[in-house]
Amino acid sequence: MKRIYLDHNATSPLDKRILEAMYPYLSEKFGNASSLHSFGQEARNAVEKARESVAALLNADPSEIIFTSGGTESDNMALKGYIWKNREKGNHIITSSIEHHAVLNPLKRLEKKGFKVTYLPVDGGGRVNPDDLKQAITADTILISIMMANNEVGVIEPIEELVKIAREKGIAFHTDAVQAVGKIEVDVKKLGVDFLSLSAHKIYGPKGVGVLYIRKGERIEPLITGGHHERNLRAGTENVPGIVGLGEAAKIAREERIEEAERISQLRDRLEKGIMENIPHVRINGDVNNRLPNTLNVSFEYVEGESIILNLDLQGIAVSSGSACTSGSLEPSHVLLAMGVPPVPAQGSVRFSLGKDNTEEEIDRVLEVLPPIIDKLRKLSPLYPGE
Repeated sequence: MKRIYLDHNATSPLDKRILEAMYPYLSEKFGNASSLHSFGQEARNAVEKARESVAALLNADPSEIIFTSGGTESDNMALKGYIWKNREKGNHIITSSIEHHAVLNPLKRLEKKGFKVTYLPVDGGGRVNPDDLKQAITADTILISIMMANNEVGVIEPIEELVKIAREKGIAFHTDAVQAVGKIEVDVKKLGVDFLSLSAHKIYGPKGVGVLYIRKGERIEPLITGGHHERNLRAGTENVPGIVGLGEAAKIAREERIEEAERISQLRDRLEKGIMENIPHVRINGDVNNRLPNTLNVSFEYVEGESIILNLDLQGIAVSSGSACTSGSLEPSHVLLAMGVPPVPAQGSVRFSLGKDNTEEEIDRVLEVLPPIIDKLRKLSPLYPGE
């Protein structure tokens, strides 16, 4: 049985070209990038080349790129690092109600330390209303953090418009762009953000490496102290193989993003159309006019999402009920609830997130096995009224 992977928002397979770029730094090119001898300088050159590659993808300056262990660390570094460095300016932070837990949980901890956090609502499509941001800003607001694209429903937020509001008030702006980078254009100069987080394993790179973009002139307090690595902002010997892999992933994304986004969006639309035509009582979650090209979130009424996932997995098809970081939770998705999706349909939601290796044949296979699975599960449900 051929296995079909439709959970790329959780993680993506390592591109063989990226593995080949990494391999020398896992074997003979093993130097510490902080060492002065030739082994070290070979590693240092690789790190700086990767920094330039990531900067090119984001339209940033290489000096604005700080390597981290991934998106979660980057989010924590931006939020805590900026707030502790600038706490004399105020104690109020604004975010959205649909953020990843890598943003929500650090902010909850900050609330326990006396900071005030406003969680902006979203509309039925999952987007933040700029007017809500304007009304939420106070004299004590020091940081705004709104994700660029949501990991569960793929909705793209109006970041440029939100940043303009922040700029008018002189407030720093962070965006978690982990799901956006490599899928849509992410230009930090165009966006105007002060901080931006990304992760390698979402763009076919290795796990355990990411980036925090810090706009020139901004200052943060380091979370990890020790040596003088990463401009004294992130101590610890650099993960050279991972950084090389991220650099290669950024290079490939820059070259192939537009063409791949078009192809993948056509596959997503094929899947969506097939589901809508062949399965009754379904709803598409998220603003269909402002979403990532690879993401489709569907609520199948009268069925639990985890039952669908397990039955699809028995057919060799991997999907998700939402964020991989919250899988196993019995609670409905906080993202869908914030969008106004009732708890019962929210429990029946499935996220299909496509990638560059998916094919029409794979989509057609999903559409072949999914309707009978839904039909079988509904017949077992006491809530299902029948046709």
